[in-house]
Amino acid sequence: MQMNFVEELRWRGMIHDLTPGTEEQLNKELTAAYVGIDPTADSLHIGHLVSIMMLKHLQLSGHKPIALVGGATGMIGDPSGKSQERNLLDEKTLRHNQECIKNQLAKFLDFETAAPNKAELVNNYDWMKDYSFLAFIRDIGKHLTVNYMMSKDSVKKRLAADSGSGMSFTEFTYQLVQGFDFFHLYQHHNCKLQMGGSDQWGNITTGTELIRRKLGSDQNAFALTCPLITKADGGKFGKTESGNIWLDPEKTSPYAFYQFWLNCSDEDAEKYIKIFTLLDKETIGQLVEAHREAPHTRVLQKALAKEVTVSVHSAEDLEMAEEASQILFGKGTTEVLHKMNEAMLLNVFDGVPRAAISISILKETVEITEFLSTHTGIFSSKGEARRSLKENSVSINKEKVTEVTMLNTNDLLQNKYILVQKGKKNYFLVIAE
Repeated sequence: MQMNFVEELRWRGMIHDLTPGTEEQLNKELTAAYVGIDPTADSLHIGHLVSIMMLKHLQLSGHKPIALVGGATGMIGDPSGKSQERNLLDEKTLRHNQECIKNQLAKFLDFETAAPNKAELVNNYDWMKDYSFLAFIRDIGKHLTVNYMMSKDSVKKRLAADSGSGMSFTEFTYQLVQGFDFFHLYQHHNCKLQMGGSDQWGNITTGTELIRRKLGSDQNAFALTCPLITKADGGKFGKTESGNIWLDPEKTSPYAFYQFWLNCSDEDAEKYIKIFTLLDKETIGQLVEAHREAPHTRVLQKALAKEVTVSVHSAEDLEMAEEASQILFGKGTTEVLHKMNEAMLLNVFDGVPRAAISISILKETVEITEFLSTHTGIFSSKGEARRSLKENSVSINKEKVTEVTMLNTNDLLQNKYILVQKGKKNYFLVIAE
């Protein structure tokens, strides 16, 4: 084994609870372990990254990671930490989501290796879809009492916080279905460990209990959970005003993704760099020390943002995000601006004043002072625009313009935008449609 999996997670602050004997099992032999992933979207978000990193460390430790896409459970809804039931998905949507999720997981896990610890992706819909209700309550339901199921924190919290809507039987049986997943993987994939967030402890231990009750008390199945990731200010991790931070670059641009990590507080950065990167203990210790000596340099945040952006996206995306980050500080170049796709451009200049013009104006060419005053209102008059040009304080798409010139559609970024800079810090995004 390359490293001790439990020890690795422990120093990274990634263990909340584990059943007795878990560490001994992992030290004894190659062990398959799984994490369940909700397939209700066609992209993972950074809330999933903790589970993914657990599977990544597991594989690096020589063990076998199994990612279970909850096609069946995604049709039900898990009461853990939820106040409402989920929307139910059809099979076509679930299959599409599964394929997208696998492509994202492949950046972290090796599904192609010939080694015995090759990663696997499974979908519980495949073994649940033909299971009849009568067969399920006969084979599974009879092994776990209602008293046992009611004792789970996820159920108790939901009922205690009930606002009158109640908890459906569908949701109540969620832990039975998840328990059966563990039972199925134990039997058919020799999977002996289930991992997840601390809110999943009840569901996971239902699985270990079901395995013992159906197969005998001598059967060893194990559970390991990590703490739920929080922000130092009490806000929800991974949530911004615009919603989730997705791994899909179409949903969250690499620039916005990079900025999320770059803007972490010092306290959060010190915690996150252990959880979300593969940097070793010594390297992280050096970064923490350097950061404490000069917090204003944001050494930790920069290292965190760099590592996570490269692992989720690419080195090229990181370079683009870093260059784009310089634009607003006056260091960006015209070349960088032209390389940006539309999503990144809009992300970088989010909040910048905008002006809309008809593209026909640029098709016929327009004199710059008229463009800056009459058409966009960036300057109050052509005279003011002309004076600013002479004073060398106007830039179009990051290029200084010092004399009266003509603009046309060749000046558009992404065939739609022109960036005007007035002085050092005043930006305006002109949208031509």
